[in-house]
Amino acid sequence: MKKKNEISLQEAMQSMLREYRLEPQLNETRVKMLWSKLMGKTISTYTSNISVRKNVLYLTILSAPLKHELSYAKDKIKDLINEEMGEEYVKDVVIR
Repeated sequence: MKKKNEISLQEAMQSMLREYRLEPQLNETRVKMLWSKLMGKTISTYTSNISVRKNVLYLTILSAPLKHELSYAKDKIKDLINEEMGEEYVKDVVIR
C-alpha cells in the first residue's frame, strides 16, 4: 500500500526535470538521437546541425538535392519525430 507522501520514481524524475528546467535540453538530445534512427545513416551523414528552439526543429543539410527533397517532407518529419517522442513536441521544421 502506498503512503500519502510517497511518489513513484518516474514522478520524482519528472518533477526534478521541471524544477531544474532540464526538459528542453533533454528533449533536444532525444530529437538528435531520433534523427539518425528515423532518417537512416545516409541522411544523417549529410546533416551537419540539428537544434530545437521554441519547438521548431532546425536542420542544416549539406547536400542541395537532399535539402530540396526534405523540404517536401517537412510534415512527415514532424509527424515521425512527434510519434517517437510520444507528444506534440515539434511544431515546425526549418531546413537550412
